[in-house]
Amino acid sequence: MKPIYEPKGRAKEYGDLAINIYTGCNHGCTYCYAPLVLKKSREEFHANVAPRKGIVEVVKKQLEKEQITGKLIHLCFTCDPYPAGIDTTPTREVIKAIKAAGNNVQILTKGGKRAERDFDLLDGGDWFGVTVTGKTGHENEPNAAPFDERLETLEIAKNHGINTWVSCEPVYVAGQIYLVICGNRRIDLFKIGKLNYAKSDIDWGEFGRECERLCIEYRRNYYIKEDLRKEMLK
Repeated sequence: MKPIYEPKGRAKEYGDLAINIYTGCNHGCTYCYAPLVLKKSREEFHANVAPRKGIVEVVKKQLEKEQITGKLIHLCFTCDPYPAGIDTTPTREVIKAIKAAGNNVQILTKGGKRAERDFDLLDGGDWFGVTVTGKTGHENEPNAAPFDERLETLEIAKNHGINTWVSCEPVYVAGQIYLVICGNRRIDLFKIGKLNYAKSDIDWGEFGRECERLCIEYRRNYYIKEDLRKEMLK
C-alpha cells in the first residue's frame, strides 16, 4: 500500500499529492462520490469508518523511502480527516509525519471544531479548508458540522496563522455562495465548482461569471474549476 498518491482527473485541481486516512466517512453526505469510486454501497461506506490498516507507519515509511519533501499533501478525497464520533488520532499522527519530512498539508473537512485540536501542528505553509455547498441545513450532510461552525473554525485557523480556503463544490444554493464570497475577507482562497452527477436549476454559466465578478470586486483570491469554467465560456 502506498497511501500517498498523485490525484487524477478533477481531483488533480486540488493538489499534486494526496492521502486518504480512513476506510469511509460517517458524515452521510447524499452527494458523496466516494462510494462509487471505492465500489462500496453507501450504507457500507458511511457505516464502516476506521483508520486504514497501519496507516501512520506506512505513511512514515513511504515518506522516507521516496524522499517525499517540499510537497503540499491534500487530506483527504475519499474520506474526511475528521469523521464524527471516532478517534482521529491517526489524522494527527499523519500530519506530524508529513510535517516532519518537510512537507505541508492542505486539509479539507466538514468536521468543524473537531479539527481545531491539530491547529498547533500547522503553520503559514499549511492550508485549512472546509466544504461549502450553499445549503445551511443538514439535509444533504446529516452528520457533518453545521455551516456556521465550519466558518467559525476557518476564523480560528486564520488566527493561528494558517492559510484558509473553501471548496465551493457541490453547489446547491448559488446565493449563499455569493454571500460567503462577499462577507468573508479572512478566507485566503475560494475554489469554486458546480454540482456534478445531479440535476440543478442553477444557470452555471451565470453562476460562474457572478462568482468571478464578486471575487474581483472584493479582491478575493479564487480558482474556477474546469467544469465550471467550461460553462462560463458557452
